[in-house]
Amino acid sequence: MTSTPDHLQRVRDGGGLLTAAALRRLDDELDWYRALPAEDRSWIGLVAQAGISAFTSWFADPSRAPHGVNEIFAAAPPELTRSISLQHTLQLVRLVVEVVEENSDRLAVPGHERDLREAVLRYSREVAFSAAEVYARAAEVRGAWDARLEALVVDALVRGDTDHSVRSRVSALGWGGRGSTLVMVGTTDGPLDEVRTADLRRATRRAAGDALVGIHGDRIVLVIGGESDLQAAAATLLPRFGPGPVVIGPTVPGLDDAARSAQAALAGLAAAPAWPQAPRPVLADDLLPERVLTGDAIARRTLVAQAYRPLEEATGSILETLSAYLGTGRSLEAAARNLYVHPNTVRYRLKKVSEVTGWDPLDARESFVLQIALAVGQLGARR
Repeated sequence: MTSTPDHLQRVRDGGGLLTAAALRRLDDELDWYRALPAEDRSWIGLVAQAGISAFTSWFADPSRAPHGVNEIFAAAPPELTRSISLQHTLQLVRLVVEVVEENSDRLAVPGHERDLREAVLRYSREVAFSAAEVYARAAEVRGAWDARLEALVVDALVRGDTDHSVRSRVSALGWGGRGSTLVMVGTTDGPLDEVRTADLRRATRRAAGDALVGIHGDRIVLVIGGESDLQAAAATLLPRFGPGPVVIGPTVPGLDDAARSAQAALAGLAAAPAWPQAPRPVLADDLLPERVLTGDAIARRTLVAQAYRPLEEATGSILETLSAYLGTGRSLEAAARNLYVHPNTVRYRLKKVSEVTGWDPLDARESFVLQIALAVGQLGARR
């Protein structure tokens, strides 16, 4: 492709015509352009003019590499590139190409119209590839920044820091804040690279309305929120974890209380090996006795509040009957003999224990929970 001096001069002289025609088409066809403030529209005019000027310069010497998007947008402030998406940029390129094609008969020397159209197509292709590369790099940088910000937020929740800065950061990550929140923790089956971490984020965000992902060494910490059944949503993410326990913290009203769910879930993960038969995933509140054994003060207070204190305040010798039942190897007859009552009386009182606490002393696992509750309650009473 060669350009005669007359051909090149006519293209240069038509730069103003092309810019004016391009801006008219922008205003007629692109809703996003009309919605921009007047100042931004004026900057886009400069960008379109710079693109046409850059094409004219390249047309004079096609052996040089075409200007990229960075050079074309150099006349505009950085804020403009943040308000115009890749799709908008490519629409702008396409529209300018169409304008040049429509005016090629007026700009080109007779007989050279095809050369001008081919030059425009070649140049626009290079600009489009340059735009895609620029926006891809920007998306990569944005993704890396979001990942670091997300890690800071999850780390703050794990530590129990839920100040204004955390709420500001989580809003920047797109957390909607509607509905409840819970935290789910488990371990990985090996180091998570960027690809696997990104896949985990996508899966978590599909499962719940709001989602945050934290990778702490070999531990995965997922914070999910929304108005749906969060425990059911958490269960669908189970295959994303490696072998070993996976613990779901209690559902809390919102992100401000997420630290409580995170602390319970992490305490449950530390205590889970003491219950090899635990379901997977297991609720942190189902691991209260094991958490007590690891020194979890919150679990101790929870068992006293939910089991020992209600039994202590109940009438009908319920606490005494439970203690006798557990102390005699969970035998109704032996407990009845110790209390000098009929076995049916013991059975009736144990049913009342289940009604008062929610744990059934006739169930092997739940009787263990009650036995730990009695132990910590009696130790507290002694103190």
